[in-house]
Amino acid sequence: MKSQEQSLTEDRCRTDDLSLARYSGPASGPPLLFLHGVVRCGWDFSPLFEALAGQWQIQALDLRGHGQSERAESYLVTDYSRDVAGYLRRHAEEPVVLCGHSLGAMVACAAAAAVPEKVRAVVLEDPPFHTLGRRIRETPFHALFRGMQAVALGNDQPVDVLARELAEIRLPTRDGRGEVRLGDLRDEEQLRWSAQCLQPLDPAVLTPVVEERWLDGYDLETLLPQVRCPALLLAADEAAGGMLTPADAETAAALLPQCTRVDFPGVGHQIHGTQPAAMLQAMLPFLETLDLNP
Repeated sequence: MKSQEQSLTEDRCRTDDLSLARYSGPASGPPLLFLHGVVRCGWDFSPLFEALAGQWQIQALDLRGHGQSERAESYLVTDYSRDVAGYLRRHAEEPVVLCGHSLGAMVACAAAAAVPEKVRAVVLEDPPFHTLGRRIRETPFHALFRGMQAVALGNDQPVDVLARELAEIRLPTRDGRGEVRLGDLRDEEQLRWSAQCLQPLDPAVLTPVVEERWLDGYDLETLLPQVRCPALLLAADEAAGGMLTPADAETAAALLPQCTRVDFPGVGHQIHGTQPAAMLQAMLPFLETLDLNP
């Protein structure tokens, strides 16, 4: 996954509350900051880096409790959002484009609303919104994250062992009539990458997710109208494992003042990982429309 490891440098930076790991590429253009999903890390977006590095300065963060960043006492979406807003206040010398996946997309919305002068645009890849809120028990994702947390509690084991344990997580089928192994839904490479991301993870990251508290204090209907910059909403296919429901996608597109929506039929939640060329095909024209003056 780390296809651009040699061209990105790692350092540490402070937010208002803690220290995060940051990865930065050469200053080839305006900053494009990637924000990963829960149980992932900044390197998750490496399939996109090469195509974007010629015109943008690639940046990525490990969010609190993930990757090489500092652990914390609380892991609500509002906590991650406060971190990124603090990071932008301290370290963004010019407005950035935020590209967030899942949790990172929700954080990008909150950061754009909190520090609008620091955010040029947002790319929102399949934000889960209410799916991982109070209705998570109605979805297979509750069993997924419970299983991942159990694996993460033993994350001092080798990657191969963790990958095998991940493969055996049992998920209910969408019709509720049976179960399916995670290993039957994800290939070996995907499982190994998930295992690599789980090794440094603080298992407490998943506690508010499985306890249905993750969205406490995150008010979607109030927040989205405050995102005044251009927004590109990328919606995966719920039937293929997407987390953004059609209803939430319609709500978000209506509430975001400047929203372009692109749907990905037949593509699951990890658009950038499974269909990077298709994601770039949506992203690049959007990025070309932006006013790049500081």
